[in-house]
Amino acid sequence: MTSAQEKPPAPEPVLREDRLDFTPTARSVSLSRRRTARLVREWGYPGLAGDAALLVSELATNALLHGAIRGRLFRVHLTLSAATLRIAVSDPRGERLPGLREAGDDECYGRGLVIVERIADHWGVEPRTVGKTVFAELALRQRPDMPMGPHEVVRAGPSRTTTPR
Repeated sequence: MTSAQEKPPAPEPVLREDRLDFTPTARSVSLSRRRTARLVREWGYPGLAGDAALLVSELATNALLHGAIRGRLFRVHLTLSAATLRIAVSDPRGERLPGLREAGDDECYGRGLVIVERIADHWGVEPRTVGKTVFAELALRQRPDMPMGPHEVVRAGPSRTTTPR
């Protein structure tokens, strides 16, 4: 079998999954952020809860600002496998694809995907029959010599707690 004929690797089995549709309102962004943080902690990855909440917040805000259509919901889909936490947000506007850009100092918007790029181990866009899905993935660190989550800082202090950036 030549490399052009090789099959892509099979997707990892899903260990945990959550999918919920939200109305395109600002309140839904904070609801999705809190729900994501709670679920990631419950799934055994408290060190990733802050990064996951920030990622879903940025992706949901983009869906609200750039992907909303009156009367149509956006979906937040969390998937946990043995190696990855995937955060996917789908909206009905497939013609409006996201892209990285440099925001001016005086601009209030335009930094969301830069934040996603810095925090996520991988991110991208997938077309749907109607709309698009923007996803971000966090690699799960399981070895004792690797901190959980790509962006943890250990702060010295009385309790020696680990705090996500």
